[in-house]
Amino acid sequence: MLKPMIRIAHNEDAAAIHAIYAPSITDGVATFETELPGVAAMRERIHARLQYYPWLVWEEDGAVLAYAYAGRFRERAAYDWIAETSIYVRADAHRRGIARRLYGVLLDTMRLQGINQAVGVITLPGTVSVAMHEAMGFSAAGVWRQCGYKLGQWWDVGVWQKELQPAASPPQPVIPFPAMVESTDLQRLLAAPPG
Repeated sequence: MLKPMIRIAHNEDAAAIHAIYAPSITDGVATFETELPGVAAMRERIHARLQYYPWLVWEEDGAVLAYAYAGRFRERAAYDWIAETSIYVRADAHRRGIARRLYGVLLDTMRLQGINQAVGVITLPGTVSVAMHEAMGFSAAGVWRQCGYKLGQWWDVGVWQKELQPAASPPQPVIPFPAMVESTDLQRLLAAPPG
């Protein structure tokens, strides 16, 4: 058995990532997406996201068991220092601590980029996700009432926020993810045993 590893996602992960994501579309409400995007579209999403933000995977014995990524929170330039985070874990890999460890590396990577705030958006009640976010230092920041209709009902969405580092004034520009891929700090984060 190979040791688990956390690494940067690449195009070849698209099929595994799509398979992890699909049940949340067809049977769940972790996402409000309602149509399966397909492997080619997932490959494009990975490529596009990595142009600015991290997309990381948890690999074990050659299989991707989980993935986490950051993305733009809002389009206005004033929001450059805050990013929305997402994480999905394969159903047979739940309750092993993978989510917390992978999410921790994602947040540390965002901090290295110069991002100050992370935001998790959770369909409520989302008990497991809420517990994980709060255990990782996120605080409830508000609720959007009945904002999504899926699987025959309306859903509330909660917002959880975590300060990654104090905001400087004026702030330095956020480092695009590709510019830091070879950095010693990121390599150290990825090389640390994910246990």
